[in-house]
Amino acid sequence: MSDNPYQNARGNKDRSIVNPHGQGTLQPGSGGTPRPAKEGEPFLIGEAMTGGYGKGPAIIHDCTIAAGQGEIAVIVGPNGAGKSTAMKAVFGMLNMHEGSVRLGGKDITHLSPQARVAEGMAFVPQTSNIFTSMTVEENLEMGAFLRRDDIRATIEQVYELFPILRDKRYQAAGELSGGQRQQVAVGRALMTKPQVLMLDEPTAGVSPIVMDELFDRIIEVARTGISILMVEQNARQALEIADTGYVLVQGANGFTGTGQELLADPEVRRSFLGG
Repeated sequence: MSDNPYQNARGNKDRSIVNPHGQGTLQPGSGGTPRPAKEGEPFLIGEAMTGGYGKGPAIIHDCTIAAGQGEIAVIVGPNGAGKSTAMKAVFGMLNMHEGSVRLGGKDITHLSPQARVAEGMAFVPQTSNIFTSMTVEENLEMGAFLRRDDIRATIEQVYELFPILRDKRYQAAGELSGGQRQQVAVGRALMTKPQVLMLDEPTAGVSPIVMDELFDRIIEVARTGISILMVEQNARQALEIADTGYVLVQGANGFTGTGQELLADPEVRRSFLGG
């Protein structure tokens, strides 16, 4: 993690929820055998990515996004900048014309999203990210569909991270508030014991109080050793917790730096953070 005091002052260091890289208490799960990244390379990197949807034109252009192990990387930028598209490129959800994606030093560029889940990646889309007719606990159980081991301990860890979900465990997820639904979606993704957690605008439509709480929980998840890659519309707040920030402009890297560097950059502040 960085020296960002906002991060270092909060969260816990319990690594038991993660598919550990030799530093937790659980055995490796659906994410496969832990492996180091290449020396000097972030654990997850989408490098020089150019691509778009189907046979349409490219939306991202020579775009590079990366996240170190146990770090939070945030993608921000104006509407239409290609933020969610860049994340989906990393997850294998669009056609890559150029570039590569590597996870722990392994080239996964040509793997399907399903195969990337098996490699240790989890993706939480912005919408339609829960099974509304199922209970909270059934949603969590669905998240463990690739696992063949006992999932009860992981469910308990999710409840420790999001205590309200324990109280709502037998309630239909569709009856929950927006913030509680997001907790279900994140919790279900964590059931795979991922090495990388990808979040597409997790605080969209929630109140400022709920946003702060979700960011707190994201910090705690990162402290377990899971890499976080997040697209976020609340740019200023997201950069406050970011180890690395990426400002995309028209599908390309506009500015890159630590969260604090970007918050202090006059041009970034003027153009993207409201001064």
